[in-house]
This record gives sequence, C-alpha cells and structure tokens, in this order.
Amino acid sequence: MSTRIAFLKGHGTENDFVIVPDPDNTVDLSPATVAALCDRRAGIGGDGLLHVVRSAAHPEARSMAAEAEWFMDYRNGDGSIAEMCGNGVRVFARYLERAGHVSAGDVAVATRGGVKTVHIAKEGDITVGMGRALLPAGDVTVSVGGRSWPARNVNMGNPHAVAFVDDLAHAGDLLTPPPYSPAAAYPDGVNVEFVVDRGPRHVALRVHERGAGETRSCGTGACAVAVAAARRDGADPARTGTPVTYTVDVPGGTLVITERPDGEIEMTGPAVIVAEGVIETEWLENALG
Repeated sequence: MSTRIAFLKGHGTENDFVIVPDPDNTVDLSPATVAALCDRRAGIGGDGLLHVVRSAAHPEARSMAAEAEWFMDYRNGDGSIAEMCGNGVRVFARYLERAGHVSAGDVAVATRGGVKTVHIAKEGDITVGMGRALLPAGDVTVSVGGRSWPARNVNMGNPHAVAFVDDLAHAGDLLTPPPYSPAAAYPDGVNVEFVVDRGPRHVALRVHERGAGETRSCGTGACAVAVAAARRDGADPARTGTPVTYTVDVPGGTLVITERPDGEIEMTGPAVIVAEGVIETEWLENALG
C-alpha cells in the first residue's frame, strides 16, 4: 500500500463521498480499507468512496477507455462494489474539473453501469445522462413494521424498489434493509425508495441504499422515483414524444429529473468538494489491524 494516500471529501445533495485520486490504479482499496475510510466516527466518513482511475489502467474499464478517459470505481460505505451512483458521478466530475483533468462542458465518465455523459456548467449545477430505465415485469412488495406496500421495480444500472406512501415516517428508521418479496426479484439486494407527493410533478423521498443504510440522497433512486411517478401518473415520453420533468426532494436537497422521448434520463443537481488531505498510514494500518 502507498505510504501516503491523498483524499478529498465531497457531496451531492449531502450524499457524501471519500474521493481517492489514483490515476494509475496503484492504491490497494480492499473492502476493509474502504469501510474504515467511510466510518463516520473512526474514519473520514462517507456514504461511499469514489476511486478515480484512468479507464485504461483498470481491468473493469479498459473496454471503455476509447470512450471515456476516467473510470469511477465506486464502492459502497461497507466496502462492497456498486454498479452506479448518480450523485457520485456529479461529485466525480466536479473533482476532475477541480484537478484540471477536464474543463466545463461535456465529459464522458466510465462506470460499471456503462459510460455516462456529464455536462459541467460554467457556474452552478452538473447534469448527468443517466441512461434508460428498465422496468422489469412482476409484482414487488416492500414492508416496514406491520405495513406493506406495492413497489415499482425500476433498474437504473442498479436495482430499485419504489413504494408510494402516505407519510415518509412510515419508512421507519431505515437502519436495516426493508424486507421485500419475492426474494428472486433482487438476488443481490435492492435500494428501496419511499415516496410522497408534494405537488404536480413534485415528489419527496427517503431511501435505504443497499450497503449504506439511509442516505441523505440517492441520484439513481431519484431517477427511479421520477420514472415510477411518471408511469403512475400516466406519462410515458416514449409514447407521447414529450419530455417529462419531476422535481425530487431528498433529505439533503433537490434534484431535477427529466425523461426524454428517447428514454434517456437526465439528472441535474449540485456537487461540492469540501476538503482535501492525506490519510495517515499508521491510522489505516491500525484500523485494519
């Protein structure tokens, strides 16, 4: 392991991340290392970790190197690997801009969920092309305490179960994964969103992210919620030819989600870098002890 590991801390609508720049993929980030860094009391703290690697230097991204120079090797806060993180992509792009690797405008970022197109405005928010939503068939149910709700199965490169409820408090503490059925619908676990209406094409959510617990925001979750709400409301841009936009309030802020007639979903929101430093090697060795 490198004797000095640089890091930054950033967030997108308070979905926060430890950022580890490692262009040549030389830093050993084991699941235990990631979990230690993301620990909120004994580590730096974060919902996840953004490992910044050149696509050509990472075996999972080499096939995308011709399309995207940079690969977001994303890890959940418990050290497990995730396919995609929408808020993470915005923060990842903000880091690339800060480091001088890219300029404002359109940037391609490789992820395990494919290559994503990111637009960095000269001032203000960042927009991410999140790809198309898949809507697997079949009924899904999620439960908390003695309550159960039907949920919409939406895949945004990672799996989501979207349940519309009367009160966000019905989601409970979300410290543990809400039970769901059938189990076969999500063999690798699922992100669960509980949603209430705030107004026309305006909703609010709470989310349990697999591997992280309740988070202040989930970008792919906001996209899944917007798609589920649109279908519930009878809106399908592929049929009408008209884009549909939803405002999605998350505990950490607000995201704006647009589904285009071609199926592409765009997410717009803030991304902030708040600090940078160096990880103490002795601390990390003791933490992994």
